[in-house]
Amino acid sequence: MEHRPRKRFGQHFLADLSVIDAIVRAIAPRAGQAVVEIGPGLAALTQPLVERLGRLTVIELDRDLAQRLRRHPQLDVVESDVLQVDFGQLAQRLDAPLLRVAGNLPYNISTPILFHLLEFVGVVEDQHFMLQKEVVDRMVAEPSTADYGRLSVMLQWRYEMENVLDVPPEAFDPPPKVDSAVVRMVPRAEPAPVNPKLLSELVQVAFSQRRKLLRHTLGRWLEQRGFAGNFDVQRRAEEVPVDEYLVLAAQVAPVGS
Repeated sequence: MEHRPRKRFGQHFLADLSVIDAIVRAIAPRAGQAVVEIGPGLAALTQPLVERLGRLTVIELDRDLAQRLRRHPQLDVVESDVLQVDFGQLAQRLDAPLLRVAGNLPYNISTPILFHLLEFVGVVEDQHFMLQKEVVDRMVAEPSTADYGRLSVMLQWRYEMENVLDVPPEAFDPPPKVDSAVVRMVPRAEPAPVNPKLLSELVQVAFSQRRKLLRHTLGRWLEQRGFAGNFDVQRRAEEVPVDEYLVLAAQVAPVGS
């Protein structure tokens, strides 16, 4: 029975064989690796992956699709909202020190998924995701560009990232109204030791009014915390490199400490 894409799940199924092949080559899966695919859908990417791996774990929220995927003898199906999945426990269950994670992420919740996975970066070897191109542009953005923002800082803190493939709307069924791209995310071996919640709050405050100088936003936030260090607040948030945000986060004491 034909499966109709469901808008509430943000379903756009990959259908272009040349794009699928390019994604698989970018992932370069090898037999026996612990790979987890998010949102396998109609298994367009799933099948070539499992052929190379021998076995694959998939996370699927759509009950009908999960039921269909369970008929595949080489798939382990986790029927769940990916935002509820504990990837640390999943790694233990698969007896794998590190997971390789891939998938065509639902565009309507792609950013929450990226931040959810950030909590489990310690058990991840790498990640390859199809995303809305404008999201990938923000992820890999350089300072002093319009795309540079909170997402750029938070993800570049923990990952080396690159756009490995641009994908046009016609590669999907149904075609989305936006361009897509595939991003490779490799956890940094030695990330700056900062408090994730503090960094997140700091960056959120900084970019809350990105057209204003930081003295109006982050400057006041720093004053409230009695910050006595040196940090130039006569700049806009987008002008501050990731490394400077990380140094500042390491110097600011969390409230109540």
